[in-house]
Amino acid sequence: MGLFDNLDDLAKQHETQIEEGIERVGDFVDDKTDGKYAGHVDKAQDFGNDQLDKLTGDQPRRPADQPRRPADQP
Repeated sequence: MGLFDNLDDLAKQHETQIEEGIERVGDFVDDKTDGKYAGHVDKAQDFGNDQLDKLTGDQPRRPADQPRRPADQP
């Protein structure tokens, strides 16, 4: 087994914890910046979750062009 196989296995075993960590980090940054960079933080969270989905073989949760929060829509 190679390094990436090990990472895939670990990501699959701890997917929920990783997702929660991504969300908590984003919430922390939003809190510390008073939401000033919320759009950027949301994109980073989406990117992190998409990369996790690629590792675990899951389908993405939503289309890339669909924003996380309704407030991000024009």
